Amino acid sequence: MRNLTYALVGIGIGCILSILISAFNAQFIGFRAATYQLLFSVIISLSISNSVYISQKLLKFNKDQIWIFIVVYYASSLLAMFIAIETIYLVQWALLGNPYHFFHPYDYLVSSILVIIVCTILYIYHSQKARLNARIAEKDMDVLKLRQMKTQAELATLQSKINPHFLYNALNAIASLIHENPDQAEEMTLKLSKLFRYSINNNQEDLVTVAEDMEIVSTYLDIEQVRFGDRINFVLEVDPAVAQEKLPRFLIQPLVENALKHGLKDVIVNAELRIRIGKNTGYLVIGIIDNGVDFPAELNIGYGLQSTYDKLNLLYGSGYELQLLNKPLKQIEIQIPLQHG
Repeated sequence: MRNLTYALVGIGIGCILSILISAFNAQFIGFRAATYQLLFSVIISLSISNSVYISQKLLKFNKDQIWIFIVVYYASSLLAMFIAIETIYLVQWALLGNPYHFFHPYDYLVSSILVIIVCTILYIYHSQKARLNARIAEKDMDVLKLRQMKTQAELATLQSKINPHFLYNALNAIASLIHENPDQAEEMTLKLSKLFRYSINNNQEDLVTVAEDMEIVSTYLDIEQVRFGDRINFVLEVDPAVAQEKLPRFLIQPLVENALKHGLKDVIVNAELRIRIGKNTGYLVIGIIDNGVDFPAELNIGYGLQSTYDKLNLLYGSGYELQLLNKPLKQIEIQIPLQHG
């Protein structure tokens, strides 16, 4: 591709030279002379391009050695010009029978001026192009960093929220336990502290292992168990094979809270909330299952579900699936690509 480009450049230069010479002489120089100019220009262009390319590959320069590159650049071009001129005369001798003698100082002088001008133009062009590409790459990197920072900020906002109603109910439960069961009140306070410490996310993690996130879910359920007592049965079904798989922080807890707040709010006896996590053909499958009222046809998406959508969109784009099912089991099912811990 590079040689084809420079061959076309050579043809263009040859045509321009033929036109200029014809204009200077006030008559067309003839097809034979024009062919000579085209051949001359193409051979010189190819010779210069390949000599410069070889010199760039064989020699490595840094910014402090740019003068070495310039010397090699012009020296290679002039050497290529010398070889090209002699090659042209040899071709004329072989094809046209013109007498050949080595060394053509007049051609060297005229062609050297032309080569230096063209090489200088090409050097300036490529230098400016390299600087422009560097600036574009730098701007692209800045934009990428800004997007990453925006994503991190949005994730941090989503991950740092704990429903204030949950906090209110938990504190009321602790207050009622202080006199009745101080040990249980203390245990519940420690669990609440653990839950909030996890929400702060000092390590700025976007993904955690299933085991880590389920530990927090278990802590949350322990706190809620104090409120609900025997009214709701909590069941955790986590395949040990997925314990170290990665999922977004605080993905499950808001959905569990949603199920307690909406799905099971009117179930007085035998209520059950089940969390099921496994894997299927390259995906981590998470199910939040309850035996409460079905999802309505026109669902009003609250914070828990909306934050889940937002989080999954930020981290996976279109690479995830979230379904709200009423049959065969009423559940929210999420499938995300497996990411090993």
